[in-house]
Amino acid sequence: MDEDTSYRAPAEAEATAPAAEEPYAECVLCRKPTEYPESTRGITLCPVCAWQEGQRTACSG
Repeated sequence: MDEDTSYRAPAEAEATAPAAEEPYAECVLCRKPTEYPESTRGITLCPVCAWQEGQRTACSG
């Protein structure tokens, strides 16, 4: 049985990699850098603020 020893990263990982040397967008709540490049449209939140916003808007039933 022939084994393929070459490894290629999944296309998904390549597609989600940020653009080379593009600065990160600021969080709209705390102004800390986010995981998103500045070219990202819409509201950008850092992971902490995104989690807090999710907890705040979650259904408490």
